[in-house]
Amino acid sequence: MREKYTIEIDGISKKFKDTEALKDVSLRFESGKIYGIVGHNGSGKTVLLKCICGFIKCDKGKILVNGKEMGRQIDMLTNAGIIIEEPAFLRKWSAYQNLDFLYTIRNKKNKEYLYEVLRKVGLDPTLRKPVGKYSLGMKQRLAIAQAIMEDPDILILDEPMNGLDKKGIAEMRELFLKMKEEGKLILFASHNKEDIDILCDEVYELDAGQLVMA
Repeated sequence: MREKYTIEIDGISKKFKDTEALKDVSLRFESGKIYGIVGHNGSGKTVLLKCICGFIKCDKGKILVNGKEMGRQIDMLTNAGIIIEEPAFLRKWSAYQNLDFLYTIRNKKNKEYLYEVLRKVGLDPTLRKPVGKYSLGMKQRLAIAQAIMEDPDILILDEPMNGLDKKGIAEMRELFLKMKEEGKLILFASHNKEDIDILCDEVYELDAGQLVMA
């Protein structure tokens, strides 16, 4: 049975030099839902997601994952698939070779399973074309494959539809909704109102680091 997750954000703030990226933000997220995080560039969306993952330490407040405090009891968010900014791929390798390299670091080699993951995101697992020659949309599909390949309970997705055409967007929406039905907790940051309206159960807006709508 899939583990239930709760992420509690309690009054967190983060400052970079003279810029307040986050100001006293409090939120709560639970498994089985998709939460939308919206706001203009520089609103604090990506900083918030990085704090939740443990990539950035908050100046004030705390983040609890199933009651354990980030930065004290746990250093990084585990059991999570993450897309934040452009992922690093081995450009001369194929999509399958990239996934295989990362997957077999922690798991037994399983070619058929990785083929299935690539098919889920609409990529041909037998394609030998090096990733360096992929279009932006194909790279984004591979990024999603990398995020979901270990069947994590939590997904942190910052603009996951970047570079996808209409068909690709429709396919990824269907994939994320299915993953929600499986009980995953999904945080979804996007500029696209249609994606947010279709996918998200609850939506939160950040403006200049502050929560302005709940």
